[in-house]
Amino acid sequence: MHPSLWQRLLPSLAVLGSVVSLCVGTSFAKHLFPVIGAQGTTALRVGFSALILIAIWRPWRFAPTKANLQQIFIFGTVLGLMNLLFYMAIKRLPFGVTVAIEFIGPLTVAVWTSRRLLDLVWLALAAIGLFMLLILPLFGVQVGTLDPIGLLYAIVAAVCWGGYIVLGKRTGQMHGGMVVSLALLSAAIIVVPFGIAEAGMKLLTPSLLLYGLAVAAVSSAIPYSLEMFALKRMSHSGFSTMLATEPAVAALAGMLLLSEHLSVFQWTAIGIIMAAAMGSALTSQPHPSPEIKQLKPDTQANPA
Repeated sequence: MHPSLWQRLLPSLAVLGSVVSLCVGTSFAKHLFPVIGAQGTTALRVGFSALILIAIWRPWRFAPTKANLQQIFIFGTVLGLMNLLFYMAIKRLPFGVTVAIEFIGPLTVAVWTSRRLLDLVWLALAAIGLFMLLILPLFGVQVGTLDPIGLLYAIVAAVCWGGYIVLGKRTGQMHGGMVVSLALLSAAIIVVPFGIAEAGMKLLTPSLLLYGLAVAAVSSAIPYSLEMFALKRMSHSGFSTMLATEPAVAALAGMLLLSEHLSVFQWTAIGIIMAAAMGSALTSQPHPSPEIKQLKPDTQANPA
């Protein structure tokens, strides 16, 4: 029996729901910046995300070895830095622009590991989008003011996202739930001290703790669950293509929830980067879906 239209659409809707949930959670998180800063917000989000996923997966059941724990800690360290730098970037840059810049990280990894001529086309297309966002303003082209320090944070976060994917593949033989929960715990160990240094005892304010818990649930637990559902039911290329909608969703969330308005030129640049990411996904060599979700800067995921 052929699957119904609803059954075929459901995995794609799950990915879209994950992206929307992540972007809404990040937009709500940004409201905490004036109170506890980007570092304090990252500490609450990553810390509560770790607690939620540890409670769900109970990673001790899988008896990780010392070598497993070492790999996961390195993986989690990169994940923590990626999240911290992402939040520090969106403090200074529009949400959609930051996400678009970050997508260069995984796109570069995809091209580097493939080395097909066609993939160089997608990388060149992404480079055009980045040129429009980052380089043209240096020559006086009015495409929207972007903070240079924020751009630096976003670029380094993109490098971390690329490293996260490479390190994540090395943990592929381990149980996905164990990896992601322990990796987030490692990430929390890295970022929480930054949050304490930034916000101090404010982090223990009951109302802020509840807000942070809600942000962690919306930007981590819900997207993670939806993406795990989708990964089991759709191809990797289809999943990645849907995930490439994130810069546009982030830009819309920034506009509707944060009053961040982009120029037509910036929207065009974001669209070009999205097209590069989608093209790379649609023309990628088929391979089995990963067991572990590729957590985005805001994760989670994305990001996350």
